[in-house]
Amino acid sequence: MSISASRLPAPGTAAPQYLTFSVGQEMFAVGTLCVREIVEYGPITPLPMAPPKVRGIINLRGAAIPVLDLGLCFGGVQTLANPRTCIVMLEVQGSGGTGLVGIIVDAVSEVLEIPAEQIEPAPSLQGRLSPEFVVGIGKLSDRFVLLLDIEYMLGSDDWPALLASTINTDGLQA
Repeated sequence: MSISASRLPAPGTAAPQYLTFSVGQEMFAVGTLCVREIVEYGPITPLPMAPPKVRGIINLRGAAIPVLDLGLCFGGVQTLANPRTCIVMLEVQGSGGTGLVGIIVDAVSEVLEIPAEQIEPAPSLQGRLSPEFVVGIGKLSDRFVLLLDIEYMLGSDDWPALLASTINTDGLQA
């Protein structure tokens, strides 16, 4: 599947903002419009029979929120907690409507505006990361950042079912 140009900002429009973060040695970004908050890494309750990249659920102010490990998604290596590890809460569209999902990242970096003129379509990533997940490559002065289509990424696989289902753990609901 090729990347749709409509997923990139149009040249000459206001530069969208992106939250940048690291997973392993790589820098990624998601649009700030889907970011709800960043929470400290804490206890995660495993979900039986969930895919390995679904680390489990966390209790966020009384709601059970599913948590995805981007390290397992992108490199096959589980993210190990360090002092900068955190969970980025994203609002995504699933088959059951809009819901929150957390992604574990090694560290959050900054919020950047990246003009359309500094974004190129993603190259072939040799099977490491599905090209449908990458909106483009942001060219910054000293580095590149992979711009993720988090809704597409979470919409593929079994996330719509996970977001649509109600998770009952001690009376908590997703």
